[in-house]
Amino acid sequence: MPVHTLSATEALKRLGEFHTVIDARTEDEHALDHVPGAINWPTLNNAERITIGTMYKQVNAFEAKKRGAAIAARNIAAHIEREVLDKARDWRPLVYCWRGGNRSGALATILGAIGFQVTLIEGGYKAWRAALVDDLDHQARRLHYQVICGPTGSGKTRLLQALAAEGAQVLDLEDLAKHRSSVLGHLPGIEQPSQKRFDSLIWDALRGFDPGRPVFVESESKKVGNLRVPEALIDAMRASPCIDLQLADEERVELLMEDYAHFVQDQAFFCQRLEALTELRGKAVVQGWIEQVRDGQIRDVVLELLTQHYDPTYAASIRKNFARYGEARACRLGSRRADAMSVAARTLLSEPALVS
Repeated sequence: MPVHTLSATEALKRLGEFHTVIDARTEDEHALDHVPGAINWPTLNNAERITIGTMYKQVNAFEAKKRGAAIAARNIAAHIEREVLDKARDWRPLVYCWRGGNRSGALATILGAIGFQVTLIEGGYKAWRAALVDDLDHQARRLHYQVICGPTGSGKTRLLQALAAEGAQVLDLEDLAKHRSSVLGHLPGIEQPSQKRFDSLIWDALRGFDPGRPVFVESESKKVGNLRVPEALIDAMRASPCIDLQLADEERVELLMEDYAHFVQDQAFFCQRLEALTELRGKAVVQGWIEQVRDGQIRDVVLELLTQHYDPTYAASIRKNFARYGEARACRLGSRRADAMSVAARTLLSEPALVS
């Protein structure tokens, strides 16, 4: 059966029509970013691609192609034996590599020869990425948002989770970015995704939302850790109605002690992260906090961080960047507990929201 091609723009629109999306690139290329839902069938793996690339440079293209074809044929055979033998005739895979060339072409040709209806993304991942970036603006602007505002430790993420549990549409940018969006927000042992992967995750989330219902999102800055929030999305968020989340200071401290338990368990790591605030707060202040941490006064340090550093910065930023914060709906939490978050979520969903 002949192999069909599809432009990247059309592939974006028709992604749900395919039974399987296959990324024929290497493991490292796939990990950096990939089409949502794609599985990785490397035609050449990481080491093999380096070997063949070296032969291109040091020997010649003809010898490299012969060697590459032999390796690719073995890998494709292994993929077919492992993944394809149980597939029915009507199985429809979508296949791509970096630019829609040799690696995906070889796999697609063999699958087509078996009799499957195979489609290649024209231009491969490179074209897909360009089409996704263009469509990301459209996806961000077609929706309307309710922005959860509130100072550090007020429970914004917990409220988002409670809203999701109640069936609301929620975009949790910090979860997608694997970062809690502050100087102390790095999650130990967890790397942030690449910028391209972050963009893809956001696009995949946005395309699944119903424009007839609000999307709840936290009042993020332009960056979450090292990752940039797409400009069209941040602009839409900053023009949207806001919800002002309020929680007593003592509850905020306890919430942060729970959510940032790794700092309690690893005080050396906490002190190291505090040093990043030296330029903003001054050496004497930061050294004072570090000494308090070493003396076990972590709750006192957390309260001072909130009242002396995070709260003043947040208050100035939120009014400057979120145009409708002045008319925000107040949401007062009785506690940090899950039941209080659930009550708040149900109340927000039952009340009429401000119009976007």
